[in-house]
Amino acid sequence: MKTKKIIKVIVGVIIFFTLPSLIFFGFIYFKYNEDLPLGDEGPQADALAQKMLNALNHDAYLQTNYIEWTFKNRHHYKWQKDENTCLVHWKDYKVDLDLNNPSTSNVFIHNFEVQGEQAEEHIQTAIDYFNNDSFWLVAPYKIFDPGTERRLVKWKDNQDALLVTYTSGGSTPGDSYLWVLDSNYKPVKFRMWVDILPIGCLEASWNDWTTTESAAILPTFHEMLFLGIKMNDVIGTE
Repeated sequence: MKTKKIIKVIVGVIIFFTLPSLIFFGFIYFKYNEDLPLGDEGPQADALAQKMLNALNHDAYLQTNYIEWTFKNRHHYKWQKDENTCLVHWKDYKVDLDLNNPSTSNVFIHNFEVQGEQAEEHIQTAIDYFNNDSFWLVAPYKIFDPGTERRLVKWKDNQDALLVTYTSGGSTPGDSYLWVLDSNYKPVKFRMWVDILPIGCLEASWNDWTTTESAAILPTFHEMLFLGIKMNDVIGTE
């Protein structure tokens, strides 16, 4: 009898913690989940993409050689964009990341350099962090990256929106983002169809912008459902 009582308690605890999560997930799924929209590739899609870049002063971004920021108060970056290197720092780990040749990157734990398999593990972690966290900072400037496909999608009230699919590159190739623009073609939000999320069409805001010293326009905050994604201490210089 004692064993049965223990099993009942364990099952009760599992239900107590998992049932609300399942209900919440179901609510979010049925409220937001949508299929990837259809759109047309070609000159019209590329023209809309170019208007989006112009609204964000793309030329200034190209001339920005150094970007520094902190992602959600957890990951810190000093990105020498012109050299394609980045110092990535989190907790007690620091990786001087060579994005052209990651295997030559230097890894430090408590300011002591480590090598071998331990270094390789942290290099890969730094790459994954950089790919994700830099995307939330500079994604609008990546819409013509190699391996991207652009489609013109008719959005609400027949508004033009830009669907960008990454067929290669990054940590999760195959992800798609639908950019919704204002009347000046500046992004206000995007909708995501990404492998890391079990629900398609989740939405994140892109409307808290700052103009850096180099005149590049970068975001400082995104809102997604009840979550906030904060970029602190955003710096961009030539």
